[in-house]
Amino acid sequence: MKAAVENENAKIKIIPLGGLEQIGMNMTVYEYEDNILVVDCGLSFPDDEMLGIDLVIPDITYLKENADKIKGIVITHGHEDHIGALPYVLREINAPIYATKLTMAIIDGKLKEHGMEKTVKKKVVKTGQSINLGCFRVEFIKVNHSIADSVGFAIFTPAGVIVHTGDFKIDYTPLYGDTTDLTRFGELGKKGVLAMMSDSTNVLKPGFTASERTVAKTIDQLFAENVGHRIIVATFASNVDRVRQIINSACKYGRKVVIEGRSMVNIINIARELEYIQVSDDTIIDVEDMKNYTDGQIVLITTGSQGESMAALSRMAASIHKKVTIKPNDTVIFSSSPIPGNEKAVSKVINELSMKGATVIFQDTHVSGHACQEEIKLMYSLVKPKYCIPAHGEYRHLKGTAELAESMGIPKDHIFILSSGDVLTLSEKEGIVTDHVPAGSVLVDGLGVGDVGNIVLRDRQNLAENGIIIVVMTFEKYSNQLLAGPDIVSRGFVYVRGAENLLEDARKVVNDAVLGCVEKNISDWGKIKMVVKETLSEYLWKKIKRNPMILPIIMEVE
Repeated sequence: MKAAVENENAKIKIIPLGGLEQIGMNMTVYEYEDNILVVDCGLSFPDDEMLGIDLVIPDITYLKENADKIKGIVITHGHEDHIGALPYVLREINAPIYATKLTMAIIDGKLKEHGMEKTVKKKVVKTGQSINLGCFRVEFIKVNHSIADSVGFAIFTPAGVIVHTGDFKIDYTPLYGDTTDLTRFGELGKKGVLAMMSDSTNVLKPGFTASERTVAKTIDQLFAENVGHRIIVATFASNVDRVRQIINSACKYGRKVVIEGRSMVNIINIARELEYIQVSDDTIIDVEDMKNYTDGQIVLITTGSQGESMAALSRMAASIHKKVTIKPNDTVIFSSSPIPGNEKAVSKVINELSMKGATVIFQDTHVSGHACQEEIKLMYSLVKPKYCIPAHGEYRHLKGTAELAESMGIPKDHIFILSSGDVLTLSEKEGIVTDHVPAGSVLVDGLGVGDVGNIVLRDRQNLAENGIIIVVMTFEKYSNQLLAGPDIVSRGFVYVRGAENLLEDARKVVNDAVLGCVEKNISDWGKIKMVVKETLSEYLWKKIKRNPMILPIIMEVE
C-alpha cells in the first residue's frame, strides 16, 4: 500500500544511536531538514570485561552538534534501557521530555537524584493524544508491556508516517488497563505507513507470549501452598503489574508486605502515589517490624532477580544483608527470567539460597513483556509498512525480524538491518543508508562520564589478570648516579613470602639493567624506564610465564 505523504520527494532520516547491537541503550533520532525528534534515551549495563564500570550510555556527539534542531525527546516507557541515560544526556542537551504519567514520575525521580528536576521541561501525555514537535506530529498509542503506561508512536512526517512500536506484546487479558490498541495500528495501516521500527527481542520464539494473568494464578497458588512459610519474591522493580499481583495475593492471604531494595522502594512509592498500586498503609511494614510477625504472616518483595551482586536478594543469599537472614523454612520465588548473560549469577544465588535450606521456585512464575513471532506477524499485517527496520535486539534478533518481515511480503530491499550511527534516508521512492554519524558506548564510572576508554579498560584487565610490579629507584640529580634501589613492590602478582628468591633475582636483573644505562651515560628517564620494563618483563616471562603490569618510578634528590 502506498504511504500517505505530503510530498513524494520528501526524505526523512532515521539514525539509531543505540538499541541495535544489544538489548539496551535504546535511542533513535528522526531528522527532517532542521527538525530532530529523539525517541527514548536508555542505558545498558556493563559486561564482564568492563571492570569497574557502572553504566553504559549512547554517544550523543551527533545530537550535541545539532542541538539547535532538537524539538523534543519522546519516551515509550519507564525501563532503564529506555530512560536511564536521560540525566547524563540532558546535561549536554536542553530538550523537553514527553512521556505518559507513570513514565514521567519515574523520570522525575531520576532527575531529582541528579538535582535536575527544575531545569528540565517536561510534559505528561495521555495515550491517544498527539503532540506537535516542529514538523513532526507524534501520536501516543497504548501497548502492553511489563510496565504500565507503555506506548508506541505514530510519527507523522512530511515524508510519511513511521510507526515506532517501542517494547510491546499483545496481551488480550491484561490484569490492569487496556489491551494494545490494535484498532489504531490497523487504521494507520489502511491509510499507509512508510516504515516501522519494531521490537525484535522475542522474535526467535514461536507462538504468542503468555498473558500476565497466567502469572497471577501461579503466584496465588504458591501463596496457598506455602501457608506458614515466609515468602520472598524477587522481581524487576519496574514490573509494577507483577508487584501489584504479589501485594494483592499478600492481602488475600493476610500477609504483611516488606519491600527491600532501593529501586523497588522508589518505584512502589511512585506507583502508590499515582494509585497504580492501591494498598492500605498497615499492609506494608518496615523490615525492622518483621520480628513482630510469624513467618506465615510475611511476604518480602525484593530486587536481585538477575543475581546482581549488590542487590538485596544476593546479599541475603551471601549472608551479608544487615536485616534479613535466610532460614530453612523460607520459600523464595524468582518472578523473572535471567537476561542473557546473567544466567551464571542467577544460578549462584539459587545455589546459595538452596544451601541455606530455602525452597527456590523459578518455573512458571514469569512471562515476558515482549512479543513473540505471531504477535510481531500480527503487527506487520495490521501496519503494512513499506519499509521494515528491526530494532531492540542483538543481531540475531534483528535478522529474525528481517526474515519474518520478508515472509509477510515485504521486499528484501525494503528491509534494513542497521548498525548504531547508520543514517537511513527514506522517501516514498527509495530507502538507502547514506551516511554514518559518531555512535557507540560512553562508559560511566562513578561521577566520570566518558573518561574511561579502551586503554583504561585494557589496563584494568591486565591488572586483574596479572597484577602489578612497581620498581622504585632514586638517582642523584646532577651526577645521575643510582643512590637507592631498585626496590620491587608487587600487588596481585605473587604471594611475596613464597617468592622471595624470584623477587630478589628480579631486583638483581633490574639493578644490572640500570647500571648498564648509567655506564652508557643514558640520562633520559624515559629510556631508563623502558629498559627496566623490557628487561624485567622478559625475565619474568622466562621464569614463570606471567606478564604483570610493570610501573618504574624514578625519584631525584640533590
